Amino acid sequence: MTSKTGFIASLLSIVLLLSLTATGAVAKPIEISFSNFFPPSHIHGQLGQAYCDEIEKRTDGKVKMTYYPGGSLITAPQTYGAIVDGITDIGLSVLGYSRGVFPALEAIDLPMGYKSGTQATKIINAFYEKFQPQELNKVKVMLFTAHGPGLIHSKDPIRTLEDIKGMKVRCYGFSVKVVEALGAVPVAMPQNQAYEALQKGVVSALSSL
Repeated sequence: MTSKTGFIASLLSIVLLLSLTATGAVAKPIEISFSNFFPPSHIHGQLGQAYCDEIEKRTDGKVKMTYYPGGSLITAPQTYGAIVDGITDIGLSVLGYSRGVFPALEAIDLPMGYKSGTQATKIINAFYEKFQPQELNKVKVMLFTAHGPGLIHSKDPIRTLEDIKGMKVRCYGFSVKVVEALGAVPVAMPQNQAYEALQKGVVSALSSL
C-alpha cells in the first residue's frame, strides 16, 4: 500500500505483506496472492500486474503470483484485515480506509501542505522508518506511496466557502474531518466507488484523496 493545497494531506497507499516462511525443500512453486483495489486499466492496476510478472520472471517460475485487481477478491477497506487473516498475502490499499486502525500514521494525513507526491512519499517512508509504529507489527510493510496535492471535483463550481456548504462530498478517513470543517457533508467511501456515486447523485463532489 499525501496532501495539499490547503485542502488535505493526502494519505497514501500502503502495500502490506504477511511474513512468509518456507520450511524444507519446495517441490512446487510458492504461491502468493496479491489483491489490488485499482481496476486492471488503471496505472496502479497495470503496475500490480507488472510486479507479479516480474516476480515470476526473476524466480524462473519458482514463485507463482495470483493477481486480483479491481477488488475482485476483497474490497479496499477489507485489505488490511484480509492480510492479517490470511485471505490474501499481499494487498494494496489506503491507510485511511481502515479508520482508527493506524492512530500514529494518521498524523501523516493531516493537512500539512505537502508540495508533491514525491515529497509526501519521502515523508511517510521516513516517518515509518524512524518510529516503526506498533500498529503495523502484524504485517510486513513493503512500501508506502503518496500522491500530490488533493483537489475537489464537483458538478457545480466552488469559488467560495459558501459554495461548498451543505454539499455532499465523497471522502475517506481523516479527510472526513476536513470536509466537515469546510461546512460540507462527508460521504465516506473508497476511491473506486467515487465515479458511480457522482454519476448517481449520491454525492455532488469528490475529493481526490
